Amino acid sequence: MLFKQQALLRQKLFVLGSLAIGSLLYLVARVGSLDRLQPLCPIDGRFGPRGQEEIPLRALQFKRGLLHEFRKGNATKEQIRLHNLVQQLPKAIIIGVRKGGTRALLEMLNLHPAVVKASQEIHFFDNDENYAKGIEWYRKKMPFSYPHQITIEKSPAYFITEEVPERIYKMNSSIKLLIIVREPTTRAISDYTQVLEGKERKNKTYYKFEKLAIDPNTCEVNTKYKAVRTSIYTKHLERWLKYFPVEQFHIVDGDRLITEPLPELQLVEKFLNLPPRISQYNLYFNATRGFYCLRFNIVFNKCLAGSKGRIHPEVDTSVITKLRKFFHPFNQKFYQITGRTFNWP
Repeated sequence: MLFKQQALLRQKLFVLGSLAIGSLLYLVARVGSLDRLQPLCPIDGRFGPRGQEEIPLRALQFKRGLLHEFRKGNATKEQIRLHNLVQQLPKAIIIGVRKGGTRALLEMLNLHPAVVKASQEIHFFDNDENYAKGIEWYRKKMPFSYPHQITIEKSPAYFITEEVPERIYKMNSSIKLLIIVREPTTRAISDYTQVLEGKERKNKTYYKFEKLAIDPNTCEVNTKYKAVRTSIYTKHLERWLKYFPVEQFHIVDGDRLITEPLPELQLVEKFLNLPPRISQYNLYFNATRGFYCLRFNIVFNKCLAGSKGRIHPEVDTSVITKLRKFFHPFNQKFYQITGRTFNWP
């Protein structure tokens, strides 16, 4: 009797298992057919009068998953051709500034389904050796993308390197340029902190910030110190304005991007003529890290590298006051040129 009951139970489990496997295979086939029936549409066609509609989650996952495989170099030339993928020159570049939040801005913009980012800093326009390799070398450094998507790269050294504006102008005189800035003194200290950490990793000694930022002979601000010089934003911007009109620049508030990123990202979407797609859903605050992290979909989240948000060393208040007083007239001119005012002391 017990043997018959066990045999009957095994038979029922087999039937149920077969039904479950059959249902799963049907769902897989069904989803595959839906993907074939509903390909990712060109961005210009999708966002007409109904521009506020959400991109289907499946299309977003398709972009993230498929392009990730191509970026890893796992695709054949035939697969690339069949999927209509190309390596495009960037239509927008984050040109600076160093320690202003360029990486955070790039990663956050990549939340938009019409944006594809170059993961590494290319340093094409600011590096003579790379620039001599030619524009096709630069193009081959770009990620694979669909023709309707915008490729964006970031190399913060571009902003302060003298030859770069002319070189970018020769590539594309109508390119859109993004500059992300922070309060100049804070940015300079952050710049110093990054260098200091690198020295400490190599067990090397380094001067205190005060000794670098202030000339010991004159007791005035040391403009030869690169961290100080980089924070004189208007001096660098004036060089760019010899080649590009101010309308081709968008200034991003790096301090606000840390505390309240969505409004800043919405301004960038508008500047790049992108339909609004980044929402509060895509950004969530990580209390442990003290920064906003990114949510691409229900399964894929991402936080910035642990090196972000380094603790700054204590700096003599008199030096901070002296620096802020020094930067003040340059800041006022920067506000006037860009049309954007910041609450910098």
